[in-house]
Amino acid sequence: MGQKLKIAGWIGIGALAGALTTMSLQTVARGNMAPLPLEELQQLAAVFGMVKSDYVEPVDEKKLITEAISGMVASLDPHSQYFDKKSFKEFSEGTSGKFVGVGIEISQEDGLVKIVSPIEGSPADRAGLKTNDLITKINDTAVKGLSLNEAVKRMRGEPKTKVLLTIFRKSENRTFPVTIVREEIKTQSVKSKLIEPGYGWIRVSQFQERTVDDFARKIEEMYKEDPKLKGLVLDLRNDPGGLLDAAVALSAAFLPENVTVVTTNGQLEESKFTYKATPQFWRRNSSNDPITHMTQATGGALKKVPLVVLVNEGSASASEIVAGALQDYKRGTLMGSQTFGKGSVQTVRQLGPDTALKITTARYYTPNGRAIQAKGIVPEVMLDETENGNVFSALRTREADLEKHLSNGKEAEEKKDPAREKAREDALKKLEEESKKPVAERRLPEFGSDKDFQLIQALNQLKGLPVKASTTLAERKTEKKED
Repeated sequence: MGQKLKIAGWIGIGALAGALTTMSLQTVARGNMAPLPLEELQQLAAVFGMVKSDYVEPVDEKKLITEAISGMVASLDPHSQYFDKKSFKEFSEGTSGKFVGVGIEISQEDGLVKIVSPIEGSPADRAGLKTNDLITKINDTAVKGLSLNEAVKRMRGEPKTKVLLTIFRKSENRTFPVTIVREEIKTQSVKSKLIEPGYGWIRVSQFQERTVDDFARKIEEMYKEDPKLKGLVLDLRNDPGGLLDAAVALSAAFLPENVTVVTTNGQLEESKFTYKATPQFWRRNSSNDPITHMTQATGGALKKVPLVVLVNEGSASASEIVAGALQDYKRGTLMGSQTFGKGSVQTVRQLGPDTALKITTARYYTPNGRAIQAKGIVPEVMLDETENGNVFSALRTREADLEKHLSNGKEAEEKKDPAREKAREDALKKLEEESKKPVAERRLPEFGSDKDFQLIQALNQLKGLPVKASTTLAERKTEKKED
């Protein structure tokens, strides 16, 4: 392809759904820059000089300039961002799916860090840590009172360094120390299992560098276990996005060869692009095409198997690209709730060895030309979160709720819905009531478990059985903005 964009990213979806965008990494050098506004730049220099000379105490010049750049970029939209050395390192780790640490997926319980699951083959796994173990101390620091992010930072570090974790194992009613040597961890963004004979579930939690390889391997393993699959559920709930080439590859796994998967359009000529279901749009080297290998190994079964795609308000960016493409080609039935609406492209331009600018350069469009930005993808079948309705979905933030969000560019903007505002108030009251209950009683069932209401409905859809669709969920309303 004329220009191969390597896309990655982060979107702010809020605490419930995590974060991701979509971008391409490029250098900053550009030939035909627009003329600079000299008068305004002189004012900026004058203000910088006054602050430096007149402020009540000395200021750090570099910090002033960094803050000026950050403020300028942040004023554009919620996804444009200036990366300093620290934030650029964190961003790179997030999109590569690699970091240095102990190798555990965690949550918080009663102020402690709870191990959801050790990552297979990681130092934590080899040390014998188990699901539901509680971490009470990290080195000499008590975990109680630390935020989850603070706890993560203390467990991460340089390769081959040691960290001492104090573990409380409820099942054995004992506390014991474990010393773990940190190493590079490769996160797992794909999970799968046979729910029952003939029906499979595959979940993609984020689109990272290893996602395509892991997806292809999991599908091959599933078909070896049951070569006669009658239906498959692709679970993209709470998937905040990530690498565009991974999204194109996953879409291509289900679609006919060479069809359009997604198009982009922006001010730059290079941002006007069409991505197709062809290996050149995702293959990183000539010898590595896991999708083609998987297709051959399964006899093309994935292009024909009945499919349900689960999405929700936390499905964003790359996951919306996959959902939109599969919906446009009527390749499967989308079920769940309207997606986040992160339909803009961010290009990451490196400014130096360890700093960069992430800037919005284009919008995404589905194969049929539908704009994803600030609208999202609307499923054919709306589903509540649980059998008893939607517990907290009204509290979830979508792209259209973010300040300074980029307009759709094609369709009307969402308007304030009094009924939705009332639902948010009711959900906040319910959240307060739920917070008083024991943790086990207030947590939603885990995705993929036998109590996952939406997954049960997806299976019913595949089997031709009655589906308990939502009677309250509807597409978010829109109206035209006034000039």
